[in-house]
Amino acid sequence: MAPFGPVHRPTMPALEGPWSPELGQDEAPRPRVWGRLKMALALELQALALARQLRAAWRAPNGRTRTSHKCQAGAWVQGDYGEDEDEDERAKRGDAAHLEGVGTPNSCLANVLLAERRGSYPLTDKHIVKASDLDSLRRRRKLKTLLSFQRFCQASRLLIGIVPPSPDFLHLLDSDYLGQAARMLSKVGSWDFDVFLFERLTNGNSLATLVCHLFNVLGLVAHLRLDVVKLHRFLGMLQRDYHSHNPYHNAVHAADVTQAMYCYLREDKLADELSPLDVFLGLMAAAAHDVGHPGVNQPFLIKTRHHLASLYQNMSVLESHHWRSTVGILRESRLLSHLPRHQSHEMEQRLGSLILATDISRQSQFLLSLRAHLDQRDLDLRLASHRHFVLQIGLKCADVCNPCRDWSLSKRWSERVCEELFRQGDLERKFNLEVSPLCDQKADSIPAIQTGFISYIVEPLFTEWRRFTGPSVLSRAMMAHLRRNKVRWTRLLRDAQAEEDVP
Repeated sequence: MAPFGPVHRPTMPALEGPWSPELGQDEAPRPRVWGRLKMALALELQALALARQLRAAWRAPNGRTRTSHKCQAGAWVQGDYGEDEDEDERAKRGDAAHLEGVGTPNSCLANVLLAERRGSYPLTDKHIVKASDLDSLRRRRKLKTLLSFQRFCQASRLLIGIVPPSPDFLHLLDSDYLGQAARMLSKVGSWDFDVFLFERLTNGNSLATLVCHLFNVLGLVAHLRLDVVKLHRFLGMLQRDYHSHNPYHNAVHAADVTQAMYCYLREDKLADELSPLDVFLGLMAAAAHDVGHPGVNQPFLIKTRHHLASLYQNMSVLESHHWRSTVGILRESRLLSHLPRHQSHEMEQRLGSLILATDISRQSQFLLSLRAHLDQRDLDLRLASHRHFVLQIGLKCADVCNPCRDWSLSKRWSERVCEELFRQGDLERKFNLEVSPLCDQKADSIPAIQTGFISYIVEPLFTEWRRFTGPSVLSRAMMAHLRRNKVRWTRLLRDAQAEEDVP
């Protein structure tokens, strides 16, 4: 890995130019009169074309999307599609997307769901997601793509030659990056970053926009010689493979974890020691750590005999699926195809090691190792293995950092994760399965779940993380939020119990 040796610098640099916080101050030269007329005419034509496509997409009959898929139980979906492949065809594609039949009248619908999401849906989802809901989801997704008017115009051949060939004008992102989203990204290193607001400002593209921005400001695009088109393709595929109907495990959660990971990588204890490759792998693992999450936990997959549980032999089922899905997207997008095979393979393995570390069942193992290192004071960040271990701990912290956020954000995430747990409990009750712990809406409350989660998972982990980073500004802010949030959840739990005791 010689090309990716450590680069020591006091802080992570932010490139000057269009990516600086002063975005938009240096405007590109205005085109001439003929250029403005040509642009106005082109925009009018594009607006008409866009209106026709929007009308056609909205009025499309429900039956069209159902006939675009064929029920192929037990078949391996393979193929080689071009850059202009249809979204439905791309959704059916996967390096190892096995379509598994259910043997019921609704098995074709279940196969469609499994194919679209690379086989990560629970087989019982066919009872929840009706065909009409699936059609509506596809229509909304297509409308959302078409509504990105700026991207639509930039891709038009009518506008070729109008944009001045100035290096400062060639942004990595399109015009969706400008405006309020850009102002938010200028403060992406702040712990008060509101990812829900950022999701709205980016029209549902928070993950792809955030990762593109971070890769550029940290110089990773140039250092790793990444192809910008392939990077866009990779991030688009990654974002689409997150299940948007999951209340918690979706692309917004991935963007939140990525932003938290970026904050951790900027800590003084780490920023001086990490190599560009370490930073790349840390951010990439954060962005992809839950891709394809089915919205249920591992015990549910095991007791329903889901094919993923069989594939990974009931060991770190979800994390293994996230890793393999990420590798499949990397290879399909050919993001790392310019690197020697042994380097790209090593990067895939290190990504897998980071993503597998988020398995909550391995919490005590990592916590004990971190405590031992801190007690013995033998963590040497000049060693690649020790830096990798710290990245694993940092990713685990980023994955469960919601209780360390401001109350308004923390409470919103808590409600989302509990909603997802309660949905699983409703499924288990519907099919006469044993309801998993914390998934019984009748017995478990949000304050009770969050109080236990903070006490047994979050507090011990972040206490040791603060020992590692020292009393930095970020660690003090996180621990202060954690203590306040725990007090508020405890108070809500006590009030709820008092109301139950009242006759």
